[in-house]
Amino acid sequence: MMFLSVLFSGIGIGYFIYGKKQKKIVPFCVGIALFGYTYFMPNVISIIVVGVVLILLPKFIK
Repeated sequence: MMFLSVLFSGIGIGYFIYGKKQKKIVPFCVGIALFGYTYFMPNVISIIVVGVVLILLPKFIK
């Protein structure tokens, strides 16, 4: 579970930096969400599902 938290937080850092430099709000907000959502998820399956949805969100919302 800790590995997933580090993995999704690392991806969140990438989205956060990209959104900040490109001045794009969706990747910026997704990066912030990926930082801390794992603290509020009760099990591993929900961490994976929400993480994948958040990672794919900027591809569909521009």
